[in-house]
Amino acid sequence: MHQHTPLPPVSQPIALFSEFVSDTPKTIILKEKILSFSGDSFEIKLDNHEPILKVKGSWAPFHGRKKVEDMDGQHLFDITKEHMHLHTTYVIEDPEGEKIVEIRSDFKFIGSKANITFHDRNGKPVTLGMSGKIFEHNADIVDQETGQVAAHIRHQRFNGRKMMFGQDTYTVTVAPGVDMALIAALCICFDEKNHD
Repeated sequence: MHQHTPLPPVSQPIALFSEFVSDTPKTIILKEKILSFSGDSFEIKLDNHEPILKVKGSWAPFHGRKKVEDMDGQHLFDITKEHMHLHTTYVIEDPEGEKIVEIRSDFKFIGSKANITFHDRNGKPVTLGMSGKIFEHNADIVDQETGQVAAHIRHQRFNGRKMMFGQDTYTVTVAPGVDMALIAALCICFDEKNHD
C-alpha cells in the first residue's frame, strides 16, 4: 500500500481522544529525534508538517516510559513496557497511572502480531489486531469486530538519517473516524518491539 493511499472510513469510531479524530483520511509521520537526551523521543506531525504530538522518552533504559503530550503541553498518556509477561506487553496509562490500553504481542513464525484491547471514549470494549512483516517494518491495524483497516504503518527504509544515526521514520495512514494519538502510540510500540 502506498503511503498516501487513503483508507475508507471505519463504520464505528475507534477513539480515546476525540480531538485527534478526523472525518477525512490523514497521514501522520513519526520520526525519532536524532540527538534526544531523554531516550527514544519522537516528533509526530501530519504529512503537511503540522505538529500534533510530542513524545519524550525516559532516561532510565529499564523503565522505558514515554510521555505523550499535545502541542499545548497537556499530558495525554504514557507508554511503557511491562516486564513480567511471557509475551512482550506494552501499556498506555493515563496521567494518573491507570492502564487504559494493553498491547500484547504474540509469536508468529514470520512477522509480528499484537492484540490491542481497551475501552473507547464511550466505554465500549475494543479489540484491534496489528500484524506485519518484521523485516519490512510494515503493519496493518485492524478492528477485530468489523475487519476494517484502521491504519497502515509503513517504515521508511534506507534514508540518510537512518543510515547515519539509526533514526527510524514511519508514515502512518489513518482511516477517518480513528484516533491519531492512539495510532501514533501503537506505532511507537511497533517500533519498540522491532528493536527488541
